[in-house]
Amino acid sequence: MILKSRRARKRTIVVASTLVVVLAGAVTLFEVAKSPTFQFFGTLVDRVDTTEKIVALTFDDGPDPAGTQAILDTLKSRQVPATFFLIGREIAAHPDLARGIAAAGHEIGNHSFSHDRMIGVTPAWVADEVEATDALIRTTGYTGEILFRPPNGKKLFALPHYLAQHHRTTITWDVAPDSDGIPDAATVERVVVDQVRPGSIVVLHAMYASREQSRRAIGPILDTLKQRGFRFVTVSQLLSRPSPAG
Repeated sequence: MILKSRRARKRTIVVASTLVVVLAGAVTLFEVAKSPTFQFFGTLVDRVDTTEKIVALTFDDGPDPAGTQAILDTLKSRQVPATFFLIGREIAAHPDLARGIAAAGHEIGNHSFSHDRMIGVTPAWVADEVEATDALIRTTGYTGEILFRPPNGKKLFALPHYLAQHHRTTITWDVAPDSDGIPDAATVERVVVDQVRPGSIVVLHAMYASREQSRRAIGPILDTLKQRGFRFVTVSQLLSRPSPAG
């Protein structure tokens, strides 16, 4: 009886220990998946190490009729280039807006076709998401390099491995004022101007109707950073800058 009790306790301890290890592993993978500074394969860039006061302004999602033209008008009035990470299905739905972004001289990046989280997916599914969106981006007239940004910044194994195999760069950010909610325009502006440093990549979600506050913040952000001596470039231009050590 005593022997059986000891065996039962031992099994319980083994099972509990296994569950703790599995849970810890799951938590670790979750943190890795959402990290803007790390992935298992290939090249990831969240900012560029430079002493120049340059910054890349990026927009995620869309194009959408609610906000695309307003964003383009604001950028044009300040003569600022930006990088738009567009969703394939939205390009297909609004090709004129996507062409307008390209015609204005902005950079267009790939933000997947469906905007589904690319975790626990197959390599074939990743390939379809990326390649279908690449093809749609080319229909806009954009001819530059197509960078990639994961939906919601989430990636784990299949996506980084595919990008690495195809010599593609994953672009994240180091300044994200409206990624975890819909703050007011003053908050968006304050977070950006307080956190930007040379080589920063700023992400804004300003395309949709619900994101009017982010759209309202764009002009003040551009004006304030320019007053502080910053110059705006596309992400590709930022990546081309030599490092201070180089």
